[in-house]
Amino acid sequence: MAPSELPGSSGTTQSMKKTIGHRGVETTTGETTYKKTTSSALKGAIQLGIAHTVGSLSQKAERDVLMQDFVVVESIFFPSEGSNLTPAHHYSDFRFKTYAPIAFRYFRELFGIRPDDYLYSLCNEPLIELSNPGASGSLFYVSSDDEFIIKTVQHKEAEFLQKLLPGYFMNINQNKRTLLPKFYGLYCVQAGGKNIRIVVMNNLLPRIIPMHLKYDLKGSTYKRRASPKEREKAVPTHKDLDFIQDLPDGLLLEADNYNALCKTIQRDCLLLQSFKIMDYSLLMGIHNMDQASRERERVGGNSGDSGGSEGAVTPDQRRPQAQKSLYCTAMESIQGEARGRGALDSEDHMGGIPSRNTKGERLLIYIGIIDILQSYRFIKKLEHSWKALVHDGDTVSVHRPGFYAERFQQFMCSTVFKKIPCKYAYTLVLKYGVNLFIGMQSDRPDLVPRTPPLVDNPADCEANLSTSSLGSTGVASTSPPLQ
Repeated sequence: MAPSELPGSSGTTQSMKKTIGHRGVETTTGETTYKKTTSSALKGAIQLGIAHTVGSLSQKAERDVLMQDFVVVESIFFPSEGSNLTPAHHYSDFRFKTYAPIAFRYFRELFGIRPDDYLYSLCNEPLIELSNPGASGSLFYVSSDDEFIIKTVQHKEAEFLQKLLPGYFMNINQNKRTLLPKFYGLYCVQAGGKNIRIVVMNNLLPRIIPMHLKYDLKGSTYKRRASPKEREKAVPTHKDLDFIQDLPDGLLLEADNYNALCKTIQRDCLLLQSFKIMDYSLLMGIHNMDQASRERERVGGNSGDSGGSEGAVTPDQRRPQAQKSLYCTAMESIQGEARGRGALDSEDHMGGIPSRNTKGERLLIYIGIIDILQSYRFIKKLEHSWKALVHDGDTVSVHRPGFYAERFQQFMCSTVFKKIPCKYAYTLVLKYGVNLFIGMQSDRPDLVPRTPPLVDNPADCEANLSTSSLGSTGVASTSPPLQ
């Protein structure tokens, strides 16, 4: 490929059709572009840059992170003909910047990512562009081993992340049980007079596991419904109103998992509020184990058409491999245990949080908080002001950080996730439906005696139900493991 066709080339300008934000598509080739740089060229520059910066960082002695480490920016020029520091390549000349290399090295070590594993994941095989990137105008790449996501970010977002790093450093040290993004690196590719900033993060939705449902949830109802265009996708990303319509009774979790999840959400929201961060979302992928089994049966054991996520490879085609990074799976994020016991060791759970819908189907939930690089700046205040003039100010998604955090927690822990009170109640849910369960959650144990007893001593469980609450952990030991 000639250098004239790569980053910053004027040859792409005439054939480029603008789509969303800086993301476009070349009309002649159909290839994605970002700031008029082709995706293939950007992937190549990212891999060359990361390979160099991680290699040079390994020559620096290990030491504690200092305050000045958060503002360091290292830069290296990559001429196409190569230099004494960089290899020759087929792309146009570019410059690669690495932000806070010592600090991010510490973050990677904290999450158990060795330099050679980081390099192997990101640079050994071509990066895979996600063809369902969403409406942000960003490009998304995933490493071939499903370990990392690379996302292009705007200048303001990259700037905000730099300011956030010291507080992020302190929080990660204190609390590894978090659903917040795990940031592994912040870089910038300068090509053709343009700055393309990228961040490397943990991958929340592994492609190896087909997702039957996907949601982006904020706790708001104003215009929070997937667009008709989004619904045409194989696995659309639904929103809050869609969730309420699709799963009006929520997702049922065991008491210990429910309590751990809600406590994690509460702590994360408190931290985000302290930084005046808002407009974040809970990204959730749901793998329906029973539906996957039915799909495999229909195709005679080959679940190639499994209705999974974009580019998914199903478990029948390749045995799921655990992600290598510590604290990266959904279960680890709420338990705060790297490679913990129980569900994490079970091949059936594959890092997801076990759950049930009200049909009794077995689900695995993959979740994380995304889009945290939005501070409550003046533009957000303006956006909320005019929306509040026309609509109920409490329902719009752009709101002051304190109210946003409170509404987010309330929606997730009351509407989205529900706690199964005990084994007896769970059996009743499966047999008699969710209405009984809702009655028990509303402190109406009088409903229980009207149903035939399903356990040896229903009175014991009835007593538990009458005294249990959403914040209680006393019934965790009576909850059956979800298989």
